[in-house]
Amino acid sequence: ENDKKFTTEYNWQHCVGMEVGETYEVHWPHSAAGACGTINQYQTPFYDGVLCRIGVLGDLSRLPQQVGVQGQVFTIVNDEDYFYPDLMRGMIV
Repeated sequence: ENDKKFTTEYNWQHCVGMEVGETYEVHWPHSAAGACGTINQYQTPFYDGVLCRIGVLGDLSRLPQQVGVQGQVFTIVNDEDYFYPDLMRGMIV
């Protein structure tokens, strides 16, 4: 409540509706039928990247076992000490 990194407003240039001090959850769906390692790996809607090679899955009755989702929760802070330029490749621990 009194820590400025959670309360100082930020002038967003690319994100709409985000607020400092709030938490946001990001999902990373993946599958054997996805486009991993290509420029199409991260797409919206997500199934374009997860199921673009659906034929490799074979029996679709097993789809829940063949598609996975990982998630990350971020708390937005306004403090340059916590800046990390590329969260696709890691995070501050």
